[in-house]
Amino acid sequence: MHKITLLKDGALEVLFCVSPVIIKLMNNLFYIAVICIGGLGLYIELFSKKTNTAEIKKTVYKYHAKQYYMTKSEGEFFRMLDKVAGDRYYIFPQAHLSAVLDEKVTGQNWKAAFKHINGKSVDYVLCDKQSLKPVYAVELDDYTHTYKNRQERDQEVERMFQNAGIPLVRFSNYKSLTEDEMARRFFEAKNIR
Repeated sequence: MHKITLLKDGALEVLFCVSPVIIKLMNNLFYIAVICIGGLGLYIELFSKKTNTAEIKKTVYKYHAKQYYMTKSEGEFFRMLDKVAGDRYYIFPQAHLSAVLDEKVTGQNWKAAFKHINGKSVDYVLCDKQSLKPVYAVELDDYTHTYKNRQERDQEVERMFQNAGIPLVRFSNYKSLTEDEMARRFFEAKNIR
C-alpha cells in the first residue's frame, strides 16, 4: 500500500505503508546481520591475532640415552655386513630416505615429494668409501614386514630405490646366511639392475 500527497511547492510525497510481515522479515534480517557481524568479529579476534610466543609456556622434554643404538638383531646383522662389505663400503644404520634420495626431480612438487619420504628409513645404507655415493640400501625384514600396511610401505620404498637406481637388498632369516651367500646377494642385486 502507498499514499501519494501533493505538497504546497508542487512536489509529490509518497508514503509507503509497510505490511507487518515485511517488518518482521526486516527485523529478522537485522538480527541475522548482527549475529554474522558479531561472529566475524569474534573469529578475527580469536584466530587472526598474532600469538606472542612469550605468552606460550614451552614444554621442556627430558630424555635418557639409549643403552644401545641398534636392537640385538640389527647389531648382529651390522657386524655380519661389516665383515662382508666393510672393506669397500661405509655402513650407515637407520638411514633416512631424505638423506639418500633427492626429491628435486623436474616436473614434480618437491615439497610433496619430500613429505612422501620424510620419516621413512631403511635399516642400512652402504656407501662407497672413496666417493660416499650410496651404492646399496638394505632392509632386515622381521615379523613386522608381514603386516599389510608394512608390505605396502615396503613396495613403495622398493619402487623409489629402483627409480633412483640404488639396489634395495632385503634379508630375512639372516642367522642362517653365510657370509658368502650375503656377498652373492649384493653381487646379484647390483647386476640385475
